[in-house]
Amino acid sequence: MSNKNPAPGDGLRSVRTTNLFRAVNFELYAKPNAVIMGLGLVAIAGCVGYIAYMRSKYEGLGYYGAVREDGTEEFLKRKSKWD
Repeated sequence: MSNKNPAPGDGLRSVRTTNLFRAVNFELYAKPNAVIMGLGLVAIAGCVGYIAYMRSKYEGLGYYGAVREDGTEEFLKRKSKWD
């Protein structure tokens, strides 16, 4: 796949490389696939939506996110000073 006259916009496809380099850096040579990209976006959006749903569910039950001294977050049940 070595072009003698690379056209503008060919990028790395026109550079002579080894098969090992092409195998390790596959994303540099593969053409973008809109279907796979769309499925990935739907999956990421679903994960973010699920996390937001679960967070709102816990907050609705009376839990809140408390940050500890070491930076970790945990959900604690709200307590009243009157109890």
